[in-house]
Amino acid sequence: MGKPTGFLEVDRQERNYAPIKERLGHFKEFVIDLSDEQLSEQGSRCMDCGVPYCHQGCPVNNNIPDWNDLVYLQDWKAALHQLHSTNNFPEFTGRVCPAPCQESCTLNIDGEPVTIKTIEQAIVEKGWENNWITPQIARHKTGKRVAVIGSGPSGLACAQQLARAGHQVDVYEKQARIGGLLRYGIPDFKLDKCVIDRRMAQMRREGVHFHTNTHIGVDLSVGKLWEKFDALVVATGSEKPRDLPVEGRELKGVYFAMEFLRKNSAWVQGDVTSGSPEISAQNKHVLVIGGGDTGSDCIGTSNRHGAGKVTQIEIMPQPPEQEDKGLVWPDWPNKMRTSSSQEEGCERLWSVVTKRFIDDGKGRVKAAICAKVEWSGDDKGRMRMSEVQGSEFEIKADLVTLAMGFIHPVQRGMLDSMDVDFDDRGNVQADTEGELAYHTSVEGVFATGDARRGQSLVVWAIREGRQAAHAVDAYLVGRSDLPR
Repeated sequence: MGKPTGFLEVDRQERNYAPIKERLGHFKEFVIDLSDEQLSEQGSRCMDCGVPYCHQGCPVNNNIPDWNDLVYLQDWKAALHQLHSTNNFPEFTGRVCPAPCQESCTLNIDGEPVTIKTIEQAIVEKGWENNWITPQIARHKTGKRVAVIGSGPSGLACAQQLARAGHQVDVYEKQARIGGLLRYGIPDFKLDKCVIDRRMAQMRREGVHFHTNTHIGVDLSVGKLWEKFDALVVATGSEKPRDLPVEGRELKGVYFAMEFLRKNSAWVQGDVTSGSPEISAQNKHVLVIGGGDTGSDCIGTSNRHGAGKVTQIEIMPQPPEQEDKGLVWPDWPNKMRTSSSQEEGCERLWSVVTKRFIDDGKGRVKAAICAKVEWSGDDKGRMRMSEVQGSEFEIKADLVTLAMGFIHPVQRGMLDSMDVDFDDRGNVQADTEGELAYHTSVEGVFATGDARRGQSLVVWAIREGRQAAHAVDAYLVGRSDLPR
C-alpha cells in the first residue's frame, strides 16, 4: 500500500462522457478517459483492506488492491500482469461490467468507492498501446482437440486457456462474426468491436481456429464434431428470450430486443450495406418493455436512429435512490440507477404491466394498453403483484422492443441432439465443483457461461470459461496447471 492516507486526501473522480448532442450523432464509444496522473491518484485511494471485500464482489477474483497500488506507483506493466492473472479480457469488463467490485469496496460505505472499473480498463489499454500484450504460445502440444461451441466471453476465455495449455482448439460461431453478444448484442457505442478483433488476433497466434457462419446442429452435426474432437464445450449462451403473450403480440413492429439490437449492429459494422438498419426507430414512438441493460441498449440505439420519443416501462416498483448500506453492503444493492443511454432521453415508468397491443388497421402496432400494478408481500415473504383497478392507460408506440431477459439456452437442435440433461430452469445441467465440474451428463461434453448458469454478467461468463478450461484440461490429460 503506497499511500495509506490516499483515501483521506484524494476525492473520487470518474471518467466523463462526451456531450449528449455530440454522441447521439454516431455509434462510437464516447467515454473521456482520465490522465495517467489522475489514475495514479485514484489508485492511491485504495485502502488495501485487511479483508478486501472487493474480492467478494468480483466473480473472477481480481487482485484489485494489488493493481490499484501498482497504478498509484505507475508501474503499469506489473499492473497488467496482475490483472491478466485472473481475467483474460479486462477490456471487456472495463467497458460493460456493472462493477459489483465497486459496490463491495469499503469506501462505498460512504458512497465514494475506488474507481476500480476505470482503473481496470486503463491498465489493459496501456498494455495494448505499449505492445505488452503478446501471444502466449504453448511450448508443448498435447495432441488433444477441443471444440468450443459459441464465441461469447465464456467460450473465448475457455478457448484461450485451453490453447495455452497446448490443446488444439476450434471455436464455432453461427453468426457472421466472432464475439457472441459482445459482437451483436452490445451496441458499438458501449464496446467498439476492434476491441474484440485485436484479442482474436492474439488468440489466432496462440493457435485457436475460428469458424463463423457454422450453426452446430444445422450446418454441422454433433456427430461430425465427435469424429474430430476429444471434448466439446457448450458456450452458446442463454438465447431463449422471455416473451410477452398478450393480445397483439403478433403485430408488425413488436420485436424481441435482441433482434432489434442485432439488426442495428450488423448495419453499424457493415454486414449490410443499406442506408439504414433493417429495423429503424427514426421518427417513431418507441416503447421499451424491460428495465435492464438490454432495455437501456435499446434506448441508446433508438435515440441514435432519431426516435421521436422513447418510453421505457418496468413491471417492478421504482427502487430507492439510495440503499441502506448497513443492511446490504458489501452485497449488490437494489437502488435507482440511470445509464448513459437513459440520460440521453427517455421517459421511465415503474410498476407498469402491458395488457395488449393495438392494431393500426394495417397489421402494425400503434399503441400499447398498460396498467399500473401494486406489489405486496405474502406471509412467506414472496412478492405478489395485483393490478390497480381503473388504472389502464395508453402509450403511443409504433416500435416495441421486448427486453425482459432470457429464460434458458435454446434447447431445440444441438442440445437435444447431444441428449444432455437440463436443470429445473432449462439450463444445461453441470456442477461447478468436484471431479466432474462443468461436465454435463454426457461423457466429454462440458457446459459453461450462460448456457449453464442462465442469464448473467460478462464477468461471470469469463470466470466460468476459465474454470471450464481447467476442468476440460484435467479431463483430457489427467491434471491441470491452469488457474481456476
